[in-house]
Amino acid sequence: MIGRLRGCLVEKSPPEILIECAGVGYEVTLPMTSFYALPETNEEAIIFTHFVVREDAQLLYGFANKIERKLFRLLIKVNGVGPKLALAILSAMSADQFVSCVVHDNLATMVKIPGVGKKTAERLLIEMRDRLKDWQASSSTPATDAMPVSSLIENTFVVSPVKGDAINALVSLGYTQSQADKAVKAVYKDGSRSEDVIRDALKAMI
Repeated sequence: MIGRLRGCLVEKSPPEILIECAGVGYEVTLPMTSFYALPETNEEAIIFTHFVVREDAQLLYGFANKIERKLFRLLIKVNGVGPKLALAILSAMSADQFVSCVVHDNLATMVKIPGVGKKTAERLLIEMRDRLKDWQASSSTPATDAMPVSSLIENTFVVSPVKGDAINALVSLGYTQSQADKAVKAVYKDGSRSEDVIRDALKAMI
């Protein structure tokens, strides 16, 4: 299994990256909480990975730290939760925020995540409660999952590559085109990076 990659970050197209390690380029999909922690392109990056083999594909999922990866692996064990939905959950909130939702039975926040209906949210709260009993010990170790939070800013909606990238990323995470358009329009600011727009849009929808 491929558990860790260290190499040059060649491309960033949220939520996917291309990282070159020893001459081999790996395509990796990350939750946005981990994407925000990436360095700029052409710089060295270290990501922890989870390798999935299917009949029709071999997929790599990446994470900024082992804590995010651990939660991802716990999530995909829940009945009805696959890698795509797990990524959507981890894109909408940090690992600590998700744990807080579970501890406080925050159903209202859970159902705002794309693909998480009431039944799935209830299942997540019930099944993850037992699986997260030892989480406090894990989260006390040094981690890099504290992401900067930008304030929400409204601006005029004009087509731009940054907006297009942000909208495409939100759609790939399970939001509808109209939801993505509206959220990006609400938070876009001239000069913003696509990951900044995505982060603020996700925050606005949760």
